[in-house]
Amino acid sequence: MKRHKRTDQNQNTFQFAFRASLPVMAGYLVLGMGFGILMQDKGYGWWWAALMSLSIYAGSMQYVAVDLIAGGASLITAALMTIMVNIRHLFYGITMLNRYKNTGKAKPYLIYSLTDETFSLVCSPDLPKSVDQKRYYLYVSALDQCYWVIGSILGGLIGSALPFDTTGVDFAMTALFAIIWLEQWEKSENHLASVTGLIISILCLLIFGADQFLIPSMLIITAALIVEKRWLEEEVEDE
Repeated sequence: MKRHKRTDQNQNTFQFAFRASLPVMAGYLVLGMGFGILMQDKGYGWWWAALMSLSIYAGSMQYVAVDLIAGGASLITAALMTIMVNIRHLFYGITMLNRYKNTGKAKPYLIYSLTDETFSLVCSPDLPKSVDQKRYYLYVSALDQCYWVIGSILGGLIGSALPFDTTGVDFAMTALFAIIWLEQWEKSENHLASVTGLIISILCLLIFGADQFLIPSMLIITAALIVEKRWLEEEVEDE
């Protein structure tokens, strides 16, 4: 009887996770295909795209990595660029410590597979009683990565089979971040962090130029958000 109930709960959890991940599937299949096409355009077969999506699984960094690999960038350059592009994971990853606290053997994979879109899915919903929370985290994380890997493979195969003009394909990830930013703007009542990041990025772009603004803007934004966090906490205490 208990086993039957557990099986039903697992099925309900998977179905709920799959439905919740459908918007991510739509985006990841397209973005993964764009990555696979770019890899193929640089002379790397679909299996390289699949291997990177399985072992790295960092959408924006994978797009950046295409040019780093093709341009023969040094390990130091690649490491610094990876830290700057993915440093945001440090901030929102900390908020998942309590949620992932008792997830057992799945915890390493949950940490590894935490992307922007997965983060939004595991944080946002109020799960029904018929859904197992820990398994929901695992199913959403695994499904999202599967979508990305499948998209990467399809992109590599399409790029090898059909002539394809890759101009503008690498802008797909920028478009995704813009959409995420707009969604967060609509959901949040306090836009201080968003406005701060936007203003600092524009100023750094004007001062340092398009090729050099990324690292200084990320450092300044990090410092600014730390200051704002303290100010907001003091404001709440005063109330």
